[in-house]
Amino acid sequence: MADDEKADAAASDSVAHRATGPAEQAAAMLTAAGMPRMPARVMMALVAAPDGGYTAAQIGDRLGVSAAAVSGAVRYLQQLHFIQRRSWPGDRRDRYEFVHDTFSSSMVGNIPVYTRLAAYIDEIATEHDDDPGAQDRATELAEFFRYLSERMLQIVEDWRELRRDATG
Repeated sequence: MADDEKADAAASDSVAHRATGPAEQAAAMLTAAGMPRMPARVMMALVAAPDGGYTAAQIGDRLGVSAAAVSGAVRYLQQLHFIQRRSWPGDRRDRYEFVHDTFSSSMVGNIPVYTRLAAYIDEIATEHDDDPGAQDRATELAEFFRYLSERMLQIVEDWRELRRDATG
């Protein structure tokens, strides 16, 4: 690589990282809620990234972690459709961006999971017709998952309508 290419690469990796404290706090909360630590940190770094996202090297710089740690976290987040990789004309390195509306889309996508889960738990209740305690627990949990699947769609629709109204 020529000296001017090295200088261009170094300049493009040099980014003033903003909101690092709140991003790390949010990542810690996600980790406490069950999300793996490194994907949580990468996701929050991308939420706080400048427009156009970060390269893998910039993510590593922001978080002070290795390329391997970034690679694994990025792969995990892409599988969940929380982030996307983008190529830009004239730039040899891909950039990663947080996907807008990802959580509401994820909620809608999980509705069939909760509906099917409720059906399986109903079967548990049915097989415990001689054990009222187990049957009651299963019935209540199945009802909760049905309620959740019904409300999720309405919550997402309400949210999207609110966003439409806010943006004009």
